[in-house]
Amino acid sequence: MQTEPVRLVCREGRLQPLLADLAIHQLDMLLADRPMPSNLNVRGYSHLLGESSLTVFGTPELVASLRGDFPALLNSAPFLLPGEDAAIRTRLLQWFQANQLRPRIVGEFDDSALMKTFGQAGAGLFAAPTTIVEQVCKQYEVLAIGRIDSVIEHVYAITTERKLAHPAIVAISKSAKEKVFSAAT
Repeated sequence: MQTEPVRLVCREGRLQPLLADLAIHQLDMLLADRPMPSNLNVRGYSHLLGESSLTVFGTPELVASLRGDFPALLNSAPFLLPGEDAAIRTRLLQWFQANQLRPRIVGEFDDSALMKTFGQAGAGLFAAPTTIVEQVCKQYEVLAIGRIDSVIEHVYAITTERKLAHPAIVAISKSAKEKVFSAAT
């Protein structure tokens, strides 16, 4: 028996239109930062792949220009914020408010890789999951300057299957749990 080769097509967009594509089987799986909304008339199931606290990053030059210790050094510091559709955005803004921090928001990004690229260029500090600290520091040549343990980012696989069965989806789920979130903090 010969297995059919997997063709990976990645799309980025807002959750509701992607869920519509999932419902009509244009997509097999979504990776999302929140579970499937319960108020939609779409048959779908959320599978938690992992969760992580956040770490704040910045270029060595930008970090050297800041005064004080983390998190106080965030006051008036240039900060790159996830876009309005990112679930973590609200929690991050609430954390700033609860800790009486007022970073200077200089950019908002729907694309996290683009946000990190602007961070790499020194445009501002940014937050990313703690589970990928080493990769972010190496790839973007930035420093990890502090953790936000009380803000947790979640990653879900959303499918039309209650139990994951498709071999490619099972492999993605297994890899995420074992390689990305195995030492989740």
